[in-house]
Amino acid sequence: MAEASQSVPFSVEGKTAIVTGAGSGINLCFAKLLLSRKCNVVIADIGLRPEAQKLLDEYSSGDGARAVFVKSNVVNWRDLDTMFALADEKFGGADIALAFSNRKSTFSSSLMIYSAKYGIGCHWTNFWHPPGTTKSKDSPNPENGLGHYALFDINVTHPIRCTQLAISRWLNPPKDSKVGKVSATNPKRVVHISSIAGQTPGFSTPLYIASKHAISGFIRSLAQLDTLGIRVNGVAPGVIKTPLWTDHPEKMQMLNEESDAWVEPEEVAEAMLRCCEDDTVTGGWVLEVGKGHSRNVDWRNDPGPQGPGMSAGNAAKTVAEVFTWLGEPGWGVAEK
Repeated sequence: MAEASQSVPFSVEGKTAIVTGAGSGINLCFAKLLLSRKCNVVIADIGLRPEAQKLLDEYSSGDGARAVFVKSNVVNWRDLDTMFALADEKFGGADIALAFSNRKSTFSSSLMIYSAKYGIGCHWTNFWHPPGTTKSKDSPNPENGLGHYALFDINVTHPIRCTQLAISRWLNPPKDSKVGKVSATNPKRVVHISSIAGQTPGFSTPLYIASKHAISGFIRSLAQLDTLGIRVNGVAPGVIKTPLWTDHPEKMQMLNEESDAWVEPEEVAEAMLRCCEDDTVTGGWVLEVGKGHSRNVDWRNDPGPQGPGMSAGNAAKTVAEVFTWLGEPGWGVAEK
């Protein structure tokens, strides 16, 4: 088994990335950054915001890097398969990293970025709004009898399943692939988005907190894949100025805009690129991203989120709101 230290340097140039959730926010910024670095991108999302459509139009043709869109609901495993199939069709595979590039082989892409981009405090899948109550869209009586929370489907199951699909492709390339198996000299990359919520408790959003602890633990647990040439790591942003905050008043109330610092999505995108290309970043890293700074968060004895962009000054408002809900008659009783 090859040692990680023997891996060749990795560059995104000339490769292809599958980026889920790239229709907006952090992953849109990352898709834009990849394209500017001559990396093809498969944008997978339920829909595109105008700025994402503009990016797609800009890179839809030409001799340079190209972008294609595949409509995907990441909780549907067939849609996840379709992402790979489209990357196969449009870009072939990758000759370096993550098993896919812009050269005509039969793989998917050289890079996989999974979003789990659900924002803090979304009421429609929230512990304090149990399935079947007014604000929840999680069903207490699903048709197949198998209950689940949408937040975990998006934030945990989706990135885990995508990682399995990617590893399988890299270890078992198609017969007509021009890429070959993953190795230390033919490395691949997986980047997940966790959060500083994976380092802290949070009374008002316990499902979200649990999901981010889960994905950070998943990233760290796969560190030894680095010995095969597959590097799995991720970023843990602070409070990010994206539509997942700015379009949701229930979350904006947590912020004190006079004192709280925003982390710009471009800062997170740069950290994601670092996860791909920086040889000092090894498998299993969770790279905390604050305003103007980043650092690896170790699983042992970490002091917690550090620096500007790491807190919401009015978070106590959402705690008080939860106790208001709990004080209402019939809390948690499903509607008939």
